[in-house]
Amino acid sequence: MKKKNNLPVRILIALVAGIVVGLVCYFAGLADFTATYLKPFGDIFVNLLKFIVVPVVLLSMIDGILSMGDMKQVGSVGVKTVAYFLCTTAIACVIGLIFANIFMGAGLFPDLSAELGAAEYEPKAFNGFMSVLVDIFPSNMWGAFVNANMLQVIVVSLFFGGAIMMAGEKGKLCRDLVSSMYAVIEKLMEFVISLSPIGVFTYMAWVTATQGAAILGSLFLVILCAYIGYIVHAVLVYSLSAQVFVGMSPMKFFKGAFAAMIFAFTSTSSAATLPVSKECAHELGAKDDIAAFVLPLGSTINMDGTAIYQCVATVFIASCAGIHLTIGQMVIVVVTATLASIGTAGVSGAGMIMLAMVLETLGIPVAYIGLIVAVDRLFDMGRTCLNVTGDIACSLCVTKWQEKK
Repeated sequence: MKKKNNLPVRILIALVAGIVVGLVCYFAGLADFTATYLKPFGDIFVNLLKFIVVPVVLLSMIDGILSMGDMKQVGSVGVKTVAYFLCTTAIACVIGLIFANIFMGAGLFPDLSAELGAAEYEPKAFNGFMSVLVDIFPSNMWGAFVNANMLQVIVVSLFFGGAIMMAGEKGKLCRDLVSSMYAVIEKLMEFVISLSPIGVFTYMAWVTATQGAAILGSLFLVILCAYIGYIVHAVLVYSLSAQVFVGMSPMKFFKGAFAAMIFAFTSTSSAATLPVSKECAHELGAKDDIAAFVLPLGSTINMDGTAIYQCVATVFIASCAGIHLTIGQMVIVVVTATLASIGTAGVSGAGMIMLAMVLETLGIPVAYIGLIVAVDRLFDMGRTCLNVTGDIACSLCVTKWQEKK
């Protein structure tokens, strides 16, 4: 138990050490050293996380559904979860637009097109909402697992969890098998989580040494704008909802979620942070079956940080392109970013694809996305941290709502 409780401390030490080593390598001209000899260890750690993500989501969601023992309760939890995420994402969009317009109105968004140019960027094709809806339902279950399509994995989990429950006594063998396999996966998660300080140290050293000082130059104000939005949203929406609906103080909430927040900040993957998020949610008082349902779903559809990023980046890119957004266009940004964030995969860099969709909706040249490609990782770190914080807050709120019901 003592070792588990020391994990946040070890992660924080690794974070600070990684920044220090990265700065030393940056000023000593040893950035290639971090990319060649340190980053690979971080890549190995992330690969291990990706390796367990699909079985964790599949088994934890099925186990969570079976633990509820009632399909009505599954539906109740699902409705509350989706409603919470939609509301917070819409609020996130508004916060992002407010701060972006404040910065733009104050002349703090410089025109960087002359310095950086427009990098080539080819976004994935977006064929409309109905196409996305059809793609959620897999034609090949194993294909969903191989491609780590988390929305499809969640659909598979819902179908199998509901079917096993409805099978009653005849489904007992499958129920026991899921329970046994999930117990094994939990042990595997504990091992991989114990390696997290190594991944945090190596990645932070690499990011700081290869990008840190360069990207904090002319684009510092854009990054600052997004991070102000992240912080305001976390304090006003997440900690406030935890206090109002759960009766938990903001200090206790952020302290309990700290390990997951730091891990998400460095890994830039809400899906990869699932094991740590589950542990933090459990320590804060979320019921295991509800957390097992809410957290995997949140890693796929709860992208408040991504929504703020999309709004700030859209206003910035529009400013650089000489386009001034009207009130009507900003409303379109809110709606589009909310829907786009729901479909954003919980992996590093996925927000860039959704940003391209928002730009296309407004008629802004997607080529201008190249202006912030270089700094996307810094945006990604903050938005992933916010996304994971929201997942934990939602699991706590839904737990309290279900208890009252």
